[in-house]
Amino acid sequence: MPMIGKPIDRTDGRLKVTGAARYAAEFRLPGVVHGVLVQSTIAAGSIAGFDLSEAEAMPGVLTIITPDNAGKLQHPEHVQQTVPGPLLQNKDILFNGQHIAVVIAGTLEQAEAAAAAVRVRYFNAEAATSMDALLSQAYPPKHFRNGARPPDSSRGDPDGTFNSGAVKLDLTYITPIEHHNAMEPHATLAAWNGDKLTVWTATQGISGAQATLAGQFGIDKSDVRIICPYLGGGFGSKGNTWPPATLAALAARTVKRPVKLVLSRAQMYTSNGYRPRTVQKIKLSSDIDGRLISVRHDGFSSMSQPALGEFSEPVALATEMLYACPDLAVTHRLVALNAPLPTYMRAPGEASGVFALESAMDEMAAALKMDPIKFRLQNYAETDPHENKPFASKALRACYEQGAQAFGWDKRSAEPRSMRDGNTLIGWGFATSTYPTNRQPAAVRVRMDRAGNVTVQSGTQDIGTGTYTVMTQVASDALGIPVQRIRFELGDSSLPPAPVSGGSQTVASVGPSVQAACAALIEKIKDMALSGGGWRGQSREALQIRDGLVVGADRRVPIGALVEKSGHPFIEVEVQTKPGEEKQRFSMHAFGAQFAEVRIDQDLGEIRVSRFVGAFDAGRVLNAKTASSQLIGGITYGIGMALLEETLVDGETGRVVNANVAEYLMPVNADIPDIQTIIVPNDDTTSNPLGAKGIGELPMVGVAAAIANAVYHATGVRVRKVPIRIEDILV
Repeated sequence: MPMIGKPIDRTDGRLKVTGAARYAAEFRLPGVVHGVLVQSTIAAGSIAGFDLSEAEAMPGVLTIITPDNAGKLQHPEHVQQTVPGPLLQNKDILFNGQHIAVVIAGTLEQAEAAAAAVRVRYFNAEAATSMDALLSQAYPPKHFRNGARPPDSSRGDPDGTFNSGAVKLDLTYITPIEHHNAMEPHATLAAWNGDKLTVWTATQGISGAQATLAGQFGIDKSDVRIICPYLGGGFGSKGNTWPPATLAALAARTVKRPVKLVLSRAQMYTSNGYRPRTVQKIKLSSDIDGRLISVRHDGFSSMSQPALGEFSEPVALATEMLYACPDLAVTHRLVALNAPLPTYMRAPGEASGVFALESAMDEMAAALKMDPIKFRLQNYAETDPHENKPFASKALRACYEQGAQAFGWDKRSAEPRSMRDGNTLIGWGFATSTYPTNRQPAAVRVRMDRAGNVTVQSGTQDIGTGTYTVMTQVASDALGIPVQRIRFELGDSSLPPAPVSGGSQTVASVGPSVQAACAALIEKIKDMALSGGGWRGQSREALQIRDGLVVGADRRVPIGALVEKSGHPFIEVEVQTKPGEEKQRFSMHAFGAQFAEVRIDQDLGEIRVSRFVGAFDAGRVLNAKTASSQLIGGITYGIGMALLEETLVDGETGRVVNANVAEYLMPVNADIPDIQTIIVPNDDTTSNPLGAKGIGELPMVGVAAAIANAVYHATGVRVRKVPIRIEDILV
């Protein structure tokens, strides 16, 4: 029976629910000591000096590392986070909460007590904390998309044709700073053995962490081993190797003992990135029939001081390709603040950008008095209008149709405030979803032992999405062996290299390598069978691998017996696959349609999402259960973006004032309605041999816009920012 697509339980599920799965902070080494960060209390200036006398005299303290005594690190150009300030390489202060010292002590409690006793004197400088006040000083990013493309693009003459439209809109949308708040805090355990470094750390990118730390400490990459078998959520925050991981390794080298450094929940708000605030200006112009004739999308993102690196939220990239419009321009600009460096957060760019785009599309549909879906279909892009390429696959029309049918969209009354249940206003909103289909090179090793059991290995990560499970299913189908006889191993840089688990690319990158490696193993098994005799006159093609057997016309031999006969404990192959020329020939994206129902108390303004339907063109589904979980989780994330999540920064001090899970609001069970998810069948074997598009980010995109559009339909009040608050709609 084929296993791909089956809703089998997670292969690592029992380990997780019984507590046997070990996360970074749970590894134990003899002689381990604890590190605790000391952070700045100003946003701009420099350190005038430290008073460490009280802290150093406290019980258990081994040492306190400051810029005065920290070992020097190297700064490879490819590593954004190898920065002067947070790595204790100088005394400059660039943001409130910057790491300025590490206390190392025998126990966590001793280190925490001593960290609280560190006294710091500062030279204070004026901090830039207001993005709106500095918009006029915005500048184009230097390394947009890591230099893969320019930050701006245009086709036609959007500014010239704008005024010729029958309906014209000039709008501004705002999204706030948001933080990832993964269940597992960032944690690192670092140990040196001579010049060799082993690090147990919470990371979405094992190979990247290995390269970063090797570069920072000036050692060969082969002398750094990164271990991360389980990850308690990341959502992008664990994609880079942030300063705390480096500082743990620096501390371990200083005290010549293993050092464990675990961030507090508050420290996670200034130590490992966040979704930057955006201000997005959108201009749409349409003819009387609802055809777009001009689109302009100018995106401004908050940033750190340039000395910390660069991160630009690519908010306008979906605008380039989502709708057919002959005249279009997009730009991206950065606003430098005294703030930490932002980073990727689930559906980076698209989550923020599509909120603005799809809200504007809804406003245009309302101005034209057109149904929102009909307006999208009027501007449907059959090919990518930006790259002028055919899509590798696109089933967005089917997403519209199946989502609308499941939601009952045809029963929607178009007029705002026209649907109600007693004193409750009811609103229905819709938005399009899209996310790129990404793939990178990945390597896989497959090994079969004498008992016929299989081990599949790759240095990838399982960030909670089910990688252990789906790769086991892929190997099972490729080898014709039950999943119970297959073990998938990951989370170790000593295994064959794989890309970061970000950009919804793990399945599309590692999955084809699992297929290819299993196919190569089968060919090796056939070679062994044919060379051993017994299948005289039979061709290689006539031999089949099924249920752990080599099957010919007249006999069956267990594969394990062939391994036994070879005299070796196992046979193995290692294969790397990588993208071909498909990206040069095709535009590769996943798509979806998001439908939201909100219920709003007319007097109190309380907003509740009461029903949600998402229909997705996400390619081949490898596991129906984990896929459904991913889709529901992404929509839940989007509900948080629409109504709850916002990081608040004090304008005077630049300090995050709600750096906890009590005041940083996130959705809980009571906030989430019945969510129906639909996957439109559309295997995309053009993008990758496995046919999967990736579903980590896609289900979040468009959710906030669908809810904002539903709020307008319910109330007649258009809110152009998230999160939407009660006070925004009480008029």
